[in-house]
Amino acid sequence: MKKLITLLFLFSIVNACETDKILISDSEKVNSLAKSFIDNGSQALLLVRLEDKSGKSIYQFSDKNVNLLPNQTIDENTWFRIWSMSKIVTISITMDLVEDGLLSLDEPVSKYIPEFKNLKVALTQDGSSLTGYAEAMGNDKHKTGNPCPLKIVERQSEMTVLQLINHEAGFYYGTTGIKCLDEALVMKDLADSKNSDEFIKKLSELPLIDQPGNKSFYGLNTTVLGIVNERAGGASLSDLVKNRITGPLKIDGLKYNKNKKDELLPVFSGADSIIRLANNGELDIMGKYVPLYDEKNKLFLGGEGMIGTADGYTDFLRMLLNHGELNGHRFLDESSVKEIYSPHTQLDNEYGYNGYNLWVTSKKSRELGHGDEGLWSGGGYEGTHFWIDPKRDFVGVILTQMYKTPNGGQNRDNIIKGEIYKQIFSNEN
Repeated sequence: MKKLITLLFLFSIVNACETDKILISDSEKVNSLAKSFIDNGSQALLLVRLEDKSGKSIYQFSDKNVNLLPNQTIDENTWFRIWSMSKIVTISITMDLVEDGLLSLDEPVSKYIPEFKNLKVALTQDGSSLTGYAEAMGNDKHKTGNPCPLKIVERQSEMTVLQLINHEAGFYYGTTGIKCLDEALVMKDLADSKNSDEFIKKLSELPLIDQPGNKSFYGLNTTVLGIVNERAGGASLSDLVKNRITGPLKIDGLKYNKNKKDELLPVFSGADSIIRLANNGELDIMGKYVPLYDEKNKLFLGGEGMIGTADGYTDFLRMLLNHGELNGHRFLDESSVKEIYSPHTQLDNEYGYNGYNLWVTSKKSRELGHGDEGLWSGGGYEGTHFWIDPKRDFVGVILTQMYKTPNGGQNRDNIIKGEIYKQIFSNEN
């Protein structure tokens, strides 16, 4: 009996050590690095938060430029515009609808959006794809020259729901660098649409940048996916998030419309190498308008439109880390979560691969001192960033509100994460 008690005691000690691993041993070093981006004038504000699998805060840093933000509090309950960090939420809703038999990834998008049946495709005058000319994410070697005026041709294949998830449907943002294509999108003022029906009507009048399924190209694909979710699920995207994610999982701090008491941070720009308030229309990803966050808003942009707090978004990330479950409620099957982080596109990229709009890092991340292999990560337009570490069971966010970060803020996330993982590796050794 004494031996049994001793063994049980030792097991409890080992188990406690496993759940209370020391990840950051020198928080002041991480604080100093994070603060340097406020001090060098490249960030108006910054918040870094890590949570373990159970929701316990492992580390948090927050700071601000008091001249730019004299009255705002920056902490885990501050509301941020999270932009493309909305995409993984929308994709999670899609996977939930698939599990419920309301949607299939192989179905044509036109089943839910018949307005797209007559979509056309834009090409160069000699019939070449425009993606080679576009200044899209990851396309640093785009062709020079002006392909305008464009040649508009018939679509050769049906667009599928899966192609929306993988950015292979042919939609784009108004930042391709192809003047005639961007100007046409900007003139539509998509984000100023009063609802999703008007949004789709406007978008259906624009050509695709490539034939569906031809090439992965970052753009409005997930925004369209959100509208597919609405029509398949029979509710607005906002209600789908409330009824399927935040309500059952008891997540506060993740939604579309703000309430009267919610305060959003100003939009800052570093386009002139110094931080200033952004001009109207300067955030031109979808034209001169940005998503509306008013409580009466009826347009919910699944690729860009959510707001979240650090505490709320890390709760959502912990659901993925816990393979679809949070606070005693299962939202997604484990197989669906595995599908989200499994390899799908950019399979020949030395820096990692894309799951369902979730970047999974390669060993290059560790070699460069930016983190570790196997992290699930993503980010948003105003400098927001997140990652999930399934090896060590924690999640992290680095949040700001900055469009066009000044030079002093370049590589910010890699520098901060690099120090975090330097300490993690040291403690593991």
